[in-house]
Amino acid sequence: MTSSAPPNFEALPNPRGAAVRAAEGALVEARRAFDAHSALGAPLLRAAQVLGEAGWLQAQRFAETLVLASPFAEGEFGARFGAALGDFYVAVTRRNLRELACSPTMFAHYRDLNAHIASHAGAFSVAYEDFVLAGRPVAPAMMCPLPGLQLARLRARYEGALLAVLRGGEAAGTALDDVDGCLAELVGPDPYDVWRLASGCARALRASGRAQSGEGDVKRFYARCNLLLADQTHGLTLAPRSFVRAALAQLWRDYALYGAAAEDAEYVTLLNDYGLTVDWHVAGTQASEAIWEARAAEAERMAVRDAAAVRELGVLSINAQAYEDFLQTADASMAKLASQAASRNGVSPGAANEAMQSAEAAYGLGAAACALGLGHVAALADALGLAWRLTAHACNAGAPARLPEPAAIDAAARTLRAMLLRVAAGVAPPKSTAPLGALTQAIERITPMPAGRGP
Repeated sequence: MTSSAPPNFEALPNPRGAAVRAAEGALVEARRAFDAHSALGAPLLRAAQVLGEAGWLQAQRFAETLVLASPFAEGEFGARFGAALGDFYVAVTRRNLRELACSPTMFAHYRDLNAHIASHAGAFSVAYEDFVLAGRPVAPAMMCPLPGLQLARLRARYEGALLAVLRGGEAAGTALDDVDGCLAELVGPDPYDVWRLASGCARALRASGRAQSGEGDVKRFYARCNLLLADQTHGLTLAPRSFVRAALAQLWRDYALYGAAAEDAEYVTLLNDYGLTVDWHVAGTQASEAIWEARAAEAERMAVRDAAAVRELGVLSINAQAYEDFLQTADASMAKLASQAASRNGVSPGAANEAMQSAEAAYGLGAAACALGLGHVAALADALGLAWRLTAHACNAGAPARLPEPAAIDAAARTLRAMLLRVAAGVAPPKSTAPLGALTQAIERITPMPAGRGP
């Protein structure tokens, strides 16, 4: 099966990740049907169902979109459909769940497919953040009160800089300095102050070179910051969830695809506060980058060499050594989670430290499950890490009203342990829909009230 896109997309492949053979086979069958101008909905639907069983949520959504678009796969759109199908097959075989979620290449196909479906079924649009963050809880963010005169001055300054940023050109660099300065001045002391998120996102966009790229999503981010300033001017204290999701998706994109280096620690902490993790990757020089890529290539060669040693876990075919490594990580993480949960001592600095250790254990487990391809386990572990992270910050602030419901955390932890016991027994874990839904509600219904900062 061929693809019109470069073979390496945006990120490195994940050679130790699980393969979903049934989905790969169904996509090959779909491509043959497409080339033969015959019906291809059935194999695409099979691929979507199998990817859903694996917990590869973004891949499942993409496959379902291909199913809906397949009746129109002819003529000029047929060529675009074929390119999307070919690239999707390549992406699935790369076994990198973060790339499947965050890849601009795949989202461009996804948006194009949906636009064509909308032209027949009625207007609707898809946003990058809705695809990237599908199935993930998002913590509420706030805006700390500021004196009216200070807000008015900052808004006027921001709007003046925004026009230059949107126009682009040589003046955009200086204007971005003004934008960063305004956002930094707006940041409050709370970890979930929305301007902390916005400021971090803006600085990360500049560091990656995307701030002056002219990308539509980047321009929308800067424009939405201006709307958020207007909301704060009118007394709003709880940030719109849509803005938080959009900023998170833009901040996470490059770190999810390429990993983070030591100098990115501030951004990784910010992402962790909102339930997102990244891989650490030390590539401060061209030499260290070459070493890192060489090690990745060696891991791929070893995975090919050990391909005969495979464990079948439901629809997943897992490298046996990677499976054993994951079980060791899971044992250590669950032991730490169990010990911290057993020693809860209310809202106190000691409880905050314990909750933060629980969050780190859950995130470590989620990252390991994501690397192995256990999508359902990764989703629940990341959500649990976010709940513990929120708990830690609430304890530090002495704010019991901001604690996620303990019963939802306990239920999620029990479900996660049961899922891991099934994985250890060589049985595919079940979907975690119910406990994940309850935990998501517990996280998203928090409505923290910010404290004022004074004049």
